Amino acid sequence: MRWDNLTAPPVEGDPERAAPATPPLPLALPGAVARTFDTPEFAGMTFYEVQAKSIINRVPGQSRVPFEWTINPYRGCSHGCVYCLGGDTPILMADGRTKPISELEPGDRIYGTERRGAYRRYVVTTVLDKWSTVKAAYRVTLEDGTTLIASGDHRFLSERGWKYVTGAMHGSNRRPYLTTNNRLIGTGRFAAGPKESPDYRRGYLCGMVRGDAHLGTFSYSYGVVHRFRLALCDDEALSRSERYLAHEGVATQRFTFTQASTGRRAMTAIRTSKQRDIETITDLIRWPVDPSDDWRLGFLAGIFDAEGSCSRGVLRITNSDDAILDQTTEALRRFGLSFVLEDRGQPNRVREIRLTGGLAARLRFFHLTDPAITRKRSIEGAALKHQTALRVVDIQALGLELPLWDITTGTGDFIANGVVSHNCFARNTHTYLDLDAGADFDRKVIVKVNAGELVRRELAAPKWRGAHVAMGTNVDCYQRAEGRYRLMPQIIAALRDFANPFSILTKGTLILRDLPLLREAAEVTRVGISYSVGFVDEQLWRSVEPGTPHPRRRLDAVRALADAGFPVGVLMAPILPGLSDGDESIDATVSAIAAAGATSVTPLALHLRPGAREWYAHWLAREHPHLVPRYRELYRAGAYAPQAYQRELTARVRIAARRHGLHRAELGDNRSLPEPPPPPAAEQLTLL
Repeated sequence: MRWDNLTAPPVEGDPERAAPATPPLPLALPGAVARTFDTPEFAGMTFYEVQAKSIINRVPGQSRVPFEWTINPYRGCSHGCVYCLGGDTPILMADGRTKPISELEPGDRIYGTERRGAYRRYVVTTVLDKWSTVKAAYRVTLEDGTTLIASGDHRFLSERGWKYVTGAMHGSNRRPYLTTNNRLIGTGRFAAGPKESPDYRRGYLCGMVRGDAHLGTFSYSYGVVHRFRLALCDDEALSRSERYLAHEGVATQRFTFTQASTGRRAMTAIRTSKQRDIETITDLIRWPVDPSDDWRLGFLAGIFDAEGSCSRGVLRITNSDDAILDQTTEALRRFGLSFVLEDRGQPNRVREIRLTGGLAARLRFFHLTDPAITRKRSIEGAALKHQTALRVVDIQALGLELPLWDITTGTGDFIANGVVSHNCFARNTHTYLDLDAGADFDRKVIVKVNAGELVRRELAAPKWRGAHVAMGTNVDCYQRAEGRYRLMPQIIAALRDFANPFSILTKGTLILRDLPLLREAAEVTRVGISYSVGFVDEQLWRSVEPGTPHPRRRLDAVRALADAGFPVGVLMAPILPGLSDGDESIDATVSAIAAAGATSVTPLALHLRPGAREWYAHWLAREHPHLVPRYRELYRAGAYAPQAYQRELTARVRIAARRHGLHRAELGDNRSLPEPPPPPAAEQLTLL
């Protein structure tokens, strides 16, 4: 189709900041709606919503693909990838603790943010993927001493919106960037957590037992009874106490203290009645003459788990015992935590220690002391507010290339060392199937908002004969924008209703959202699903495809689809001459593909069409200069490697497939492909 056939009327009163685009428009889109979204994952992007006139498109006759018709609801791709933070940057986890970004894994629960009303608020989200690369590093220093090691392409949330670490006012690098006039949004640097030393364990037990346990030796007419019992609703604190006591040689027994009832949670308890155990516990909780910092941190964690609360943005510790209150306030002062002690004159002399300083102080308390009970550490729904002390004071190029990490999250952002950080999202480094001569768009994405309606209309047309339709062959139909526009469920439903065969090629995991529809379609027509995985070598992936989802994550999705009953084929592409075409690499990749439950593997050698060829040539000369002569020879005739090389590659993949029980590798045989036509005399087709 041609872009001058696309139109779209403005949307009246749309709350999502839609506005009619004004000429001249990219790709000559008269009347398109230019839409931006105030969410981190789409910052800096424009979506041109158009009313397409056709949606089922015929593939150009010269293309080397085994299908004739395609559906592409998007033109351009909202996948994008920048690599950002040093591996030791602490990330705020959903349990209130922190973890270095390099140790995060897909599926981990962390904090992100979303706008609710007048404020952006903390919400729990999920790590969807993780990447790393080596890039030039910068140190960003804030007024409160927070430091962040990041690439120049990384973005942080400032009082003036998202800003890159580096940029320029003019020229090709023009973009919003940080200056010393900016303040970042967040709480500032996270405190280091405590070490689980003997003093920390003793301090924790002192706070917990004195705050919430029953301990003593009692004389009765029938004799002396020794008793220790600790009953709690929260198993995290009970398990920690049980473990710490066991470390001191005190073995306890668990039992149900009270059953759950309406409005009341169940309580579980630990106990012992041995005299030696009671004496040991009594000794463990004695007040130290000169408490160490580790003991104080443990005590604060224990007394908070026993007698503390944190609700509506207020952290409190309540008790009536003078010694407990004195030890608590002394420990808070020791670590620079401000508080007020409130005595409301209650008959039981219960007083309240209330922490002051807002969310930053609460997080500092949690990170310094590490209480066990997760629910008390929640900051879900808390508002982000400007912190004066988070002014940028210095941005320094380190003059080094360092390993840097980034993640994809459900909210599009995460909390890195106390400031809101933009996340990374996957982008295909190359397009391997030459279906379209136009450029791929990273920042300007065409969205055919009427795709579902058009598919139904064109499938119902008398001239349509029910031919197979391929999707995801130009740009990924399950790119990130699909999460917002949800065009694929409409398209799949239409194909299902007309029992029209179709296939999908993707690298994403969003396809799993549509499993119910795919199952329904598979009951009435042929449904093919394929993934693209060229190699599984992590070092090579980080070097040549750092912006794409990790190969193992793609294979996890293959397994999920296979478990759902779909035969999933894997396009083993691109196979890189001299880098991933060795027997060891082929065997490892085919083995992983077979283990994921794929039903077939289709090998495809690297295809260097214009645009991709220039990028790859630059990378190859920098990273593997010894391979440049070989690539000149292989690709001297055009974008494809010679047929002899392709046939030999296919044969070796077929052997590996049979070795690993995957007997359908012959589906990927390239021998039927015609030789590429000779180039015009004036065209420069050498790689370099």
